Amino acid sequence: MTVQQLEYIVAVDNFRHFAKAAEFCFVTQPTLSMMIQKLEEELDIRIFDRTKHPVEPTQTGEQVIAQARIALKHLKQIKEIVENEKNIVKGKFKLGIIPTIATYLVPELLHQHLATHNDVELILKECTTENIIKEIMNGNLDGGVLAGPLNNSELVEYPVYYEKFYAYVSPHDAAYKKRKINLNTVDINNIWLLENEHCFRGQIEHLCTRKRKSSSSKSAIRYESGSIETLINVVDYNPGITIIPEMHAMALNEDRQENLREFDNLTAVREVCVVVSKEYVRKTMLKIILDIIGNSVPESMKNPELKQYVVPLQSD
Repeated sequence: MTVQQLEYIVAVDNFRHFAKAAEFCFVTQPTLSMMIQKLEEELDIRIFDRTKHPVEPTQTGEQVIAQARIALKHLKQIKEIVENEKNIVKGKFKLGIIPTIATYLVPELLHQHLATHNDVELILKECTTENIIKEIMNGNLDGGVLAGPLNNSELVEYPVYYEKFYAYVSPHDAAYKKRKINLNTVDINNIWLLENEHCFRGQIEHLCTRKRKSSSSKSAIRYESGSIETLINVVDYNPGITIIPEMHAMALNEDRQENLREFDNLTAVREVCVVVSKEYVRKTMLKIILDIIGNSVPESMKNPELKQYVVPLQSD
């Protein structure tokens, strides 16, 4: 059993395709297939079911691949420990970012990264919170930028900034005449929300539920969107409101700024943090990433006192 063989079975599992895995590993398909077959013969099992299309691991193969991921992750950490002790800061940092943050953070983040002139190759990937956590745990991502707190014992969270929630109100809605929005008086059915896969939606549901425990409405959803921008467009032409984070609100043009409202007697924020595996060892590189992200947002959003107003990720 070799490290190379472990890398090959992980690659096939990632791509579920021998040719694509071979291309990723910079070897020919026959070479990759032969090395995996030798490992299967050594272990006296079948790791992959080659009759399936796309190829799938067998039940035992899934366990072998999971352990291979752990082994490769630990081998990588040995090198990273040495580099960290020698204060060598170079290499790749793969960072996942959730969509409701990526749209407005990534452009400035890239600008800040290029301005630092360091030897870190920053690789960004936009994906959901669930996938970020999964990819961190299997070693495909070094860290993630998402809403917290997650309270996951396998991860370490570094809060970076706090952004307030604002109501974006339709000019066609009666609430538009109010300078502040009281959620106790808002019809929950008139709030436009993101799809279920977004943790931002969970925070808004929690916020609305907290303010209206006695609501008899069965659903707060009439249309599910994958983006905040789509929801804003919907509200521009239809009665109702949506709730957006501060970074998104700051990017609105002057006309749309007129549709923003603060909440009455309510301060609500989301905590944006960087998360890494509790086993992550490249602390110097991590500090560089944290500094870059911190420099990408206004100072007013980095006030730790705002933490007391953080809305939980899930509704009650």
